[in-house]
Amino acid sequence: MLARRLRIAVASDAAGALHREALAADLHAHPLVERVVDLTPGAPPPYPEAALVAARLVADGGVDRALLVCHTGLGVAVAANKVAGIRAVTAHDSYSVEHAVRYTNAQVLCLGQAIVSLEFARGLLAVWLAHRFDPAVSASAKVAAITAYEQARDHRPA
Repeated sequence: MLARRLRIAVASDAAGALHREALAADLHAHPLVERVVDLTPGAPPPYPEAALVAARLVADGGVDRALLVCHTGLGVAVAANKVAGIRAVTAHDSYSVEHAVRYTNAQVLCLGQAIVSLEFARGLLAVWLAHRFDPAVSASAKVAAITAYEQARDHRPA
C-alpha cells in the first residue's frame, strides 16, 4: 500500500541554500510528495527565523513535515524544537533518519550543508520520505510521554 503523499516545507539560511534549492527540486518530482512549500526563496533569513517559520507551519498542520538546512543542521534543529509539538532531528546517516521517523515521529529533518554532500543528502531524503511513524510500536508510549510533558509544561501558570 502506498503511503499518503506528504506536504513538505523546506527552509534554510544562507549557509544551507544550495542544498535547500536542489532538495526542494527533488521533492517536487518525488511521487510521495503532494506539495512543497519553499519558505526561504531569494535571500534566506538567519537560521532561527527559517526554522521557526517552518516548524510553526508543521505544528499548525499546514504541512506534514519540514526539511531544514543550515551549515551543520544543528542550529535549525535547536530552533525548530522550541515550537510546541515539534520533534526536529539532525541526522547524517540513514539509520538515524529511519529511526527518527519510525520511532520518535520526528516531523522535521535537519541537515548540514557543510556536513553531508548533496548526493548523500539526497539519499537521506529518500529514506525520510519512505518511512512513517507507526503508532503500534512500543516507542509510541515514549513519544506520548514527551508530548504529555510538553503539554503540561506549556500550561503552567505564569
